[in-house]
Amino acid sequence: MSGHNKWSTIKNKKAKTDAAKGKIFTKIGREIVIAVKTGGSADPNLNSKLKDVVAKAKAANMPNDNIMRSIKKAAGEGDASNYKEITYEGYAPCGVAVIVEIVTDNLNRTASEVRHIFDKCGGTLGASGCVSWKFERKGVIEIDNSKGMDEDELTMLALDCGADDVEMGEDAAVIYTDPNDFSEVRDKLEEAGCVFLSAEREMVPTTTTELSDEESVAKVRKLIDWLEDYDDTQAVYHDAELPEEEEEEEE
Repeated sequence: MSGHNKWSTIKNKKAKTDAAKGKIFTKIGREIVIAVKTGGSADPNLNSKLKDVVAKAKAANMPNDNIMRSIKKAAGEGDASNYKEITYEGYAPCGVAVIVEIVTDNLNRTASEVRHIFDKCGGTLGASGCVSWKFERKGVIEIDNSKGMDEDELTMLALDCGADDVEMGEDAAVIYTDPNDFSEVRDKLEEAGCVFLSAEREMVPTTTTELSDEESVAKVRKLIDWLEDYDDTQAVYHDAELPEEEEEEEE
């Protein structure tokens, strides 16, 4: 039903995150700290942001002990308040738009290091708002469909749960929601027995940028890889249409 060709962008990003579980757990731990700090409670039932992060952690197969330890740390240690969220925007080579979401305890250090990564990889760090207009904030829920639920059946289930759009892949499906409806849709899909591969609010490109040759793909991928590997990075979003065969090599 989707009129947008976003599956390859989503699939590529998911393959990247699956390759480094330990680093993912560390980053989710920081999100838990931020959620407890900004939400005012260490109880997910009283803190909707924390509830969303816990759901994201479970979808990433983060052990319950790790989740509880992160919550207790956020609630009990004063240094948790040092974390700050910041978003950087810029361009990769070939005009590809890039958004980087950061959690850091040192804004000056992070700004310098992110700029260095952009410069080193042939990109350009821009001002706030320079590329965000090319993206929409959406709830993005990727579910396991390895049992092969019929596309029409899955689409109707998602729509009945309040979703806006569904995009089918081989063994998975991506369900898009309004960001304000994300938590409710996720909970209803969970009640319906869906198995989540990931569930979070993301910046989804409204259109994608096609790269003309392998050299361009390599240049863009280098910047994305470096940004994703940076310790303070929580998420990297881009509008590049990367070839599927490249994605499979990353798995």
